[in-house]
Amino acid sequence: MRAKAKIRETPIPYEVPTPQELPERLGAVLHVIYLVFNEGYSAAAGAEVTRAELTGEAIRLGRLLTELQPEPEVIGLLSLMLLQESRHAARTSPTGELILLENQDRSLWNREQIAEGVALLEKALKSHRFGAYTLQAAIAAVHAEAKSVAVTDWRQIVALYDRLLRIQPSPVVQLNRAVAIAMCDGPEAGLTHIDALLEHGELANYYLAHSARADMYRRLGRTAEARSAYEKALALTQQEPERQFLQERIRQLK
Repeated sequence: MRAKAKIRETPIPYEVPTPQELPERLGAVLHVIYLVFNEGYSAAAGAEVTRAELTGEAIRLGRLLTELQPEPEVIGLLSLMLLQESRHAARTSPTGELILLENQDRSLWNREQIAEGVALLEKALKSHRFGAYTLQAAIAAVHAEAKSVAVTDWRQIVALYDRLLRIQPSPVVQLNRAVAIAMCDGPEAGLTHIDALLEHGELANYYLAHSARADMYRRLGRTAEARSAYEKALALTQQEPERQFLQERIRQLK
């Protein structure tokens, strides 16, 4: 109520941004839309993996913004959201359990969304003025067009992550790159990169870093270390399907 009173009592003018101001404002708008999408795509906490009303709203806003401001990164973000959302039906079982990319039934992926996402991606790439959203869409497209994990072009994915790191360096991007390296060069190579990241401390409380580390140990047959890393990941996540997935991984360790 105080905020409403403040707005009423203070003359706060509303002005449409000038063309010169739009690029600066656009970055913030894209960031917020993608935050909304990500909360819907992978809910931070609770009983559901996804929240379709949020991903749907983010895609609606992305379409609207593409009509109003058809800049390459706007198109790239819409492409990225469509490509990620195309996997929605395959990401959970009928009883709500999380299904990893490698185990998803790709026949359930939405081919119309993939086709639209890839067409938008090609348009953004042709501009040669694209950025981080378009590069992430390109990574998603490599996954979307592969018939299986085994035939995925992981070298191309690593190369795309290398480009992404040059323009948007972040520990999470480095983690994703490490997982892709493991798919190319084996779990020991991936583990080396993940351990180096965890030593820096930025991902110490990020459950996916510990889950990825656990998976490397599991693939190497190092059961005790895998269990310890899975338990660390379990302690850090609040999402119930993720917790159930990690508990099942721990149970499966021999």
